[in-house]
Amino acid sequence: MDKLVIDGGQKLSGSIKISGAKNAALPLLASGLMCSRTLQLSNVPELADTVSMIALLEHLGVQIARTENKLQITGEVKILDAPYEQVRKMRASILVLGPLLARYGSVKVSLPGGCAIGTRPVDLHIWAMQQLGAIVELADGYIKARCKNGLVGNKIVFPVVSVGATENTMMAASLAKGRTQIINAAREPEIIDLGNCLNAMGAEITGHGTDNIIIDGVDTLSGASHSVIADRIEAGTFAIGAAVTQGDITLRDINPVYLNALFAVLEQTGATIQIGDDWARISSNARAKSVDIATQPYPGFPTDLQAQYMCLMATADGSSKITETIFENRFMHVPELIRMSADIQIDGRSCIVHGKSDLKPAPVMATDLRASVCLVLAALATAGTTTISRIYHLDRGYANLEEKLNNCGARIQRQAE
Repeated sequence: MDKLVIDGGQKLSGSIKISGAKNAALPLLASGLMCSRTLQLSNVPELADTVSMIALLEHLGVQIARTENKLQITGEVKILDAPYEQVRKMRASILVLGPLLARYGSVKVSLPGGCAIGTRPVDLHIWAMQQLGAIVELADGYIKARCKNGLVGNKIVFPVVSVGATENTMMAASLAKGRTQIINAAREPEIIDLGNCLNAMGAEITGHGTDNIIIDGVDTLSGASHSVIADRIEAGTFAIGAAVTQGDITLRDINPVYLNALFAVLEQTGATIQIGDDWARISSNARAKSVDIATQPYPGFPTDLQAQYMCLMATADGSSKITETIFENRFMHVPELIRMSADIQIDGRSCIVHGKSDLKPAPVMATDLRASVCLVLAALATAGTTTISRIYHLDRGYANLEEKLNNCGARIQRQAE
């Protein structure tokens, strides 16, 4: 197990090319199970989570070839069983449920694992498959689903917004008989990317990116080539890194529109934002001002940037309130920030953060993916040496993190514990 040793207090300055989005790549990889020919994906990030998904697909029997940043998925599924050993590391493994059920009529998927940031139940995934005509049972830690004569389109009204359940339903409905309407669908950019890829494969989907998605089922999906969108969460993390270190970073190969909510808040904190067609420059020359936020489904403030933003507020001028509305257990980074002398009180689903002019270096421990990178940002903004253990969480969602930050003036070393 590795740890990061960070000599902080340096202003970040430079340019960073943003990798492909983990949260877009995972459903896109799963969609390859539905393809009758070859699905070629480019800009797939090399992360622990994508490696896990690729291993799951190979276990199911499809062939995967990788050259440079392109990945090809071909072949028929030979095994309709996703065992616990394959899915325990990652909740996104549930995304094979819809594709396998729709194409092969039967599937057995272990209840998945992943970050402990809340219950994140799979009940909406199961319910949506039932609305499409599947017979589903839970037994021995597995989801067992079947549909004797194929799935049938239906009107599906989600009681709450769910990105994963929307993705699973879109994939399953693409091969269902008739029309499916998803109401209260997730609107995230990753949903748009999946819909675009499925359409390139021959699906008939409209409205992706809105809360009302229409899918007219087709008999088969063919091959396609598709490039994964840039990771808006990685980009947002580095943007906050520029603000918290009072630095100057240009983010390249992004869609700045997808970061509108974050950029609006960062400007209120005093950061300067310049935006081009596929780039954004974030700079700051003073301590941030405190600004309240509440996480919301897209296009609101992303829950995946809440921990990083709390790091900025911990060093801001004044007090702020941060409210988490998506996950009920996403403040696990708070005790670790407090170890670095941050002044934070948890009040139910909110945190009151009293900013301090400086934090103190301390040994801290990563608890989940976004909490991990929050601690990295805190260490970068803190004079002295901070050690972060259990950083395997970081490798699930950030490609070449140390290299990208070190190229901007950070001093980060990865060491064996």
